[in-house]
Amino acid sequence: MIAMLHFATLVIATILAGFAAAGMNWLCLRAACVLMQPATSRRITVRPELARGSAQLARAYASNR
Repeated sequence: MIAMLHFATLVIATILAGFAAAGMNWLCLRAACVLMQPATSRRITVRPELARGSAQLARAYASNR
């Protein structure tokens, strides 16, 4: 009877450890995806002020020629 109790305890502990390992695996995978996200989601866009400023600068130098 005690051997069956020990075996049942071992089975339950193994199942709980499996769930804990799966949960930690999912948590680490989720953290890795969250840490990778900014590298792909944020793109540096060209501000239109720079384009207008360079066009004005080109016109200013073109009028001196």
